[in-house]
Amino acid sequence: MRNRFAELVRNIQNEICTELEKIDGQAKFEEDLWERPGGGGGRTRIIRNGKVFEKGGVNTSEVYGILPDVMQKRLGVEGAEFYATGVSLVIHPLNPMVPTVHLNYRYFEMYNEDGSVRDAWFGGGADLTPYYLFEEDCVHFHQAHKDACDGVDTEFYPQFKKQCDDYFVNTHRNENRGIGGIFYDYMREDEKHSAEDYYELARLNGKAFLEAFLPIAKKRKDLDYTEDQQFWQEIRRGRYVEFNLVHDRGTLFGLKTNGRTESILMSLPSRARWEYDFHPETGTEEHKMVEALQPRDWLNLEGK
Repeated sequence: MRNRFAELVRNIQNEICTELEKIDGQAKFEEDLWERPGGGGGRTRIIRNGKVFEKGGVNTSEVYGILPDVMQKRLGVEGAEFYATGVSLVIHPLNPMVPTVHLNYRYFEMYNEDGSVRDAWFGGGADLTPYYLFEEDCVHFHQAHKDACDGVDTEFYPQFKKQCDDYFVNTHRNENRGIGGIFYDYMREDEKHSAEDYYELARLNGKAFLEAFLPIAKKRKDLDYTEDQQFWQEIRRGRYVEFNLVHDRGTLFGLKTNGRTESILMSLPSRARWEYDFHPETGTEEHKMVEALQPRDWLNLEGK
């Protein structure tokens, strides 16, 4: 499984980078290969200063060795060896009418002293962070991921959608980071689902990302926008940064375990803004966006 999942994340990275370059039409991904001192390494790809994408990264990693102290304490083990591989993506568009988007799919193994697998789990998800609310875009993004989840288990999407809503929250502001998507973690093989099911879940959703995001980017990338709308984009990017640095478990874990700082912080935008006690005026498109930053049944599943 570890070899197959490592190949999967490389394929996801290659396919996404190819399609994003096509849409941008100007910028190309720069590749940075790096090695981890304790074992393994990764492939960081960065796109910047494009016609469509101001800054973004699509990264893969495959690391192994002795489990970091933080993880040993969390899991209650000593000296255990591990293996982890995954793909992570954050794309910040130039045009504020195009949303920021995030994706991550990963696989983890921990071993006994004799080298046998002691524990293994899967995690992942994707979510959308618009600056201006186009409800049909939100519905489209969620529907693409529901369709992918349904390919394994129709119970997955409602479960993962709620977990996404519960996770991507700036609790200090009582607002979600965006309009959600799916999120799951620590998914282990059990009586109901095999490891193959979770591999397929990552494969289908990794493929669904392009179906979910590209039509939105194509539709919105050439819309006109003003300096005031760019100002609002920077305000919302500030909230994005707040979540990643204050709440995001992956970011905090990477920084606390001597992870590669440049790859970890590639999720941050080139430009962001913090204005004291800033609130959009009631009735504006900006205020409409803020009101949407609470969990919502975008696909009207409860109504159905």
